[in-house]
Amino acid sequence: MRKMVFVTGNKGKFNEARSIFEAKDIELIQDTGGYPELQEDELEPIASFGAKWAAEKLKIPVMVDDSGLFINALNGFPGPYSAFVENKIGNKKVLRLMEDEDDRTAVFKSVIGYCEPAKEAIVFTGMVEGLISLEEKGTGGFGYDPIFEYNGRTFAEIGDDEKNKLSHRRRALDKFFEWLSK
Repeated sequence: MRKMVFVTGNKGKFNEARSIFEAKDIELIQDTGGYPELQEDELEPIASFGAKWAAEKLKIPVMVDDSGLFINALNGFPGPYSAFVENKIGNKKVLRLMEDEDDRTAVFKSVIGYCEPAKEAIVFTGMVEGLISLEEKGTGGFGYDPIFEYNGRTFAEIGDDEKNKLSHRRRALDKFFEWLSK
C-alpha cells in the first residue's frame, strides 16, 4: 500500500482525509509537527508555503490542508482565520454576527498543498457553496460543519460518508489524486 504524510494537528481533517485516501488504497500518516502559517487573505499561499516548509524540514514528500469558511455578508470572514475564529469565539458567536444578515451565502474552501523536498509546492483547491444556517444543527463533523448548510442540511447532519463524497476537502483531494495519477 502506498503511503502519504499529512502534516496537520487537526484530528477532524485527518480523519476525513484518511477515509478518502483509504478508498484510493493509500495509507495516510499524520504528522502533528505543524508549520508556520503565513498571514494572508487567501488560502493558496498559506498551503503552498506550509507544504514547502514541512517537506524541507521532514525531508520527505508531504501534504498539508488549509481550509476556511468564507461568509459573503461578512466580507469573506473568517476566511483564512477560520481555525483561530472557531477556537476563540465558536459557532454560536459566528451565528450572532449573522443575526441581522439576509445574505447567508458562504463558501467552504480547502486548499491541499503538496511538496517534495527541494521542489516547489503544488496546490489544489476545492470549494462548496452553501448557506450559514440560523442555528447549529447536527451532531457529526467538526468545526463549522453544524452551521454550514448544503442542499438543506448542515455538514454535521449528513454524516461522514456523504460529506466525504462532496466536501470542499474531497473536491481538492480529487484534483490532487488526478494530478498524482499522471
